[in-house]
Amino acid sequence: MNTQTAPVVVYVTYQGTPQDTFNRSYYVDVHLPLAMKAWAQYGLLSVAAYFPTTEHKGTVAICECVFRDEAALEIAFASPEASDVMADVPRFTAIAPQRVRAVAL
Repeated sequence: MNTQTAPVVVYVTYQGTPQDTFNRSYYVDVHLPLAMKAWAQYGLLSVAAYFPTTEHKGTVAICECVFRDEAALEIAFASPEASDVMADVPRFTAIAPQRVRAVAL
C-alpha cells in the first residue's frame, strides 16, 4: 500500500485526573464539528470521541481523526483554520491536547 495515499489516523489525547475539568458535551457538540468544518476541505474524513468508563488518573478523552492521506494531515494542521480549532480548546478544558499518530505494528 502506498503510504502517501493511505488514510492516516491521528489520536488527540487528553491526560489528566478526575479533578480536571473536561466538558464532554461541548467537546462532542461544538469542538469536534468545528474541527470537521475547518479541516474537511483539506481531507479530514471523520472524527470520533472516546471517553473512559471510569474516572481515574490518565486518559480523560481521546479523539480519533482520520485523514485522507499524509498530505491532507500536513495541510490541515498547517492551515489558517488550525489556530481557530486550537483556540477553542480552553472552552472545554485546561488540559493540553497531545497528538499521537497511529502506526500499524
